[in-house]
Amino acid sequence: MKITLQPDLLRWARERAGLSEAVLAKKLSAKEEQVKQWEQDGTLTQKRAEKLAHVTHTPYGYLFLPTPPLEELPVPDFRTVDDAPVLQPSPNLLDTIYGMQQRQSWLRDHLIEEDEDPKEFVGSFDLQADPKIVAQAMKDELGLQTGWASNVSTWTAALMILREQIEGLGILIVFNGVVNNNSHRKLDPQEFRGFALADKYAPLVFINAADFKGAQMFTLAHELAHIWLGAEGVSNFVDLQPPEVDTELFCNKVAAEFLIPEAELSNVWQETLQKDEPFQWLARQFKVSTVVAARRALDLGLVERSEFFSFYEDYKQDERRKAAERTGGGSYWANQNVRIGRRFGQTVVSAARSGKILYRDAYSLLGFKTGESFDKYAAHLRNRR
Repeated sequence: MKITLQPDLLRWARERAGLSEAVLAKKLSAKEEQVKQWEQDGTLTQKRAEKLAHVTHTPYGYLFLPTPPLEELPVPDFRTVDDAPVLQPSPNLLDTIYGMQQRQSWLRDHLIEEDEDPKEFVGSFDLQADPKIVAQAMKDELGLQTGWASNVSTWTAALMILREQIEGLGILIVFNGVVNNNSHRKLDPQEFRGFALADKYAPLVFINAADFKGAQMFTLAHELAHIWLGAEGVSNFVDLQPPEVDTELFCNKVAAEFLIPEAELSNVWQETLQKDEPFQWLARQFKVSTVVAARRALDLGLVERSEFFSFYEDYKQDERRKAAERTGGGSYWANQNVRIGRRFGQTVVSAARSGKILYRDAYSLLGFKTGESFDKYAAHLRNRR
């Protein structure tokens, strides 16, 4: 059966998904000329329209609107490109935020039902606070002593410890580079690096795991600052620098002080200058990535911008090379511990087993489509105890 839709809606759905006419045609098993024709007269079969909605991740009902809808993020949008707001979020970003809001909402209700106390550190500071004091308050709450990272072997190990401490505090923390477990829907680090959803019972931090590994720790500290500020929103950074927005500038200052305190860096700077690879040496001292160490030195005026950006370009090229050489993505079930969060996963599984939540709702919360995947995940959690 043929139907006639607004051509602008069909074009909007394709462009919203970031697909060219040729790529969409391939996904629909059609010819490029057919796609162009649909976008001129709006006439296509109902079956084609349903498949188009599916491959562009567009709600089917949207295709019947008279004009393309203006989609906005459901949380504050702190992203900019050349100081201009990014107006159109991708379907992948939207679906990721909606999915995390679903998790947060369920956990909030569950914790309140279980008579859990609210987390007083959420929103405990405002923009008038000293970033150094906020950074120290974060460390105190997380149980991280001054110089805690010096006893850790590598910055990746430090990141793991930090993630575990954050999760232990009751913050949902998610590292994922795709929508749920769909490897065909990769998240674009150029669109966003992370976001925070502030809530007194179930605060959540999401890190775009498709970003450079070395940048993820900084994003984590930045989003953590959002939680202490009680200011949710989506963040992006160019060269690890936020846009000229008060909230983002404040959270960046907190993150930088949290990872590399100014006083500690000043104490070792003269020694740093004697090293053949100063940024690498700093990274080992503070257990951060070299790019975070270099960025902090630039922020404090210890190195010239030209020196930093020369280093940063080499760093990005090296990271792209490593990514190209990397094979496999590790154990699927082990990945769920960072995509879902171990404590959250255990809570959902326990609630389903005890009848406090329907199994189909548990599948949705965890990003699984079948009971078989749910059972395997639950078994993996048991075996990891």
